[in-house]
Amino acid sequence: MSAARFLVEGRVQGVAFRAHARHEAENLGLTGHARNLPDGRVEVVAHGDVAAIEALAEWLALGPPHARVDAVHREALDATSAPRGFSIG
Repeated sequence: MSAARFLVEGRVQGVAFRAHARHEAENLGLTGHARNLPDGRVEVVAHGDVAAIEALAEWLALGPPHARVDAVHREALDATSAPRGFSIG
C-alpha cells in the first residue's frame, strides 16, 4: 500500500478534471479524493498499489481532453489511513 498527494497546475478547473481523475482512480482501484483549490490548482490524493499510483501520475500529467496541465507536483503520504472510495469536492 502506498499513498501520494498531487498538486496539478494549469487549466484544470471547469474542465471536468476532478470527475475524470475519479474515473481513472477508480478504474485503477485507488481510493482518495480530487478537489479544487482556491488558487486554481487541483489536489489529488491517492491511496493504493504503487503501480496504480504511478499510472494515475502519468494520467494526471495529461489530464482530460479539455484540460491543459502545466505542472504536477508530487509528495509521498502516510498510507496507513486510506479512505474508502474516491470522492470529489
